[in-house]
Amino acid sequence: MVALALALAACEPQTSRDHIKVVGSSTVYPFTTAVAEGLVNANPNLRAPVIESTGTGAGASLFCAGVGPQHPDILNASRRLKKSEYETCLKNGVKDIMEVQVGVDGVALAESNAGPKLRLTKRDVYLALSANPLGKPNIARLWRDVNPTLPAIPIQVFGPPATSGTRDALVELVMVPACEAAMPQVKALKDSDKDRYADICTRIRDDAAYVDKGENDNLIVQNLSTNPNAVGIFGYSYLEENKSRLHGVPIEGITPTYDSIADGSYPGARPLFIYVKKAHIKPVPGMTDFLAAYARSWNPGGPLTRRGMIAAPQAVRAESAAEIASQTALDPAGLH
Repeated sequence: MVALALALAACEPQTSRDHIKVVGSSTVYPFTTAVAEGLVNANPNLRAPVIESTGTGAGASLFCAGVGPQHPDILNASRRLKKSEYETCLKNGVKDIMEVQVGVDGVALAESNAGPKLRLTKRDVYLALSANPLGKPNIARLWRDVNPTLPAIPIQVFGPPATSGTRDALVELVMVPACEAAMPQVKALKDSDKDRYADICTRIRDDAAYVDKGENDNLIVQNLSTNPNAVGIFGYSYLEENKSRLHGVPIEGITPTYDSIADGSYPGARPLFIYVKKAHIKPVPGMTDFLAAYARSWNPGGPLTRRGMIAAPQAVRAESAAEIASQTALDPAGLH
């Protein structure tokens, strides 16, 4: 009988937690926090969710570590879950995961309003930030070194760490296209020599030209105020909140704005997600209400767009709401 009870306990997730636990993206953090605040205000007896800004990558590691009260219920993500992360989830018993796109955002490059008014191409960003642009160690020190039309000021970029989905999105949306356009032959390395491909196309330099500022995007904003020639990288909402002292750097002639990100014309536009463990929905108090509150908050003119989120197209919002209502599990076929 004892053995049977233990077996049942292992199969059926238990919880001793009376609050929702969320980890992940610093970009999605303010939006999930806003939903949580609204939910608690409407339900004073509900314990406030605990939301940690760990970065998408580190958050995925925590989220995929297992099922039960010691593990998070929800992952904030500023990119899609990777196939390797999903496989880690499965290995650790996290089998039914909901993927919900909650909005759209842009990986914004920004500078102080007292800055040099840079205008960059994807190639400029790649040549400035890649560890091995075009297959050779990066020796560029000035913006003029990567493009003679740019000013002769030091390349100094404040950005997120390797665990950040924002950094992943910068690489995927800006650096990789520039790398593959400059060296078409490098595409063959994706399968034959992944390490060499990463060295050339995706690895960011680790010298003083790129300064890892951790997951605190507000720290990047502060640094730009005291370093007017520097460039910062963060989610668009942080640019929107600080437009009195910062402005967006155009990429390929397109400035990061609500409209350019919403219509996908800005090169750094990207979807934002939350991932939810279906096994935690019933045991953890407030989960169903929390997800429903998210779906009520992401419309144009709603609470989240007032915080800087860009509303997803109507069809995407409808699909996400339907996924929440039906608790549809993620189909991993499209993950990379």
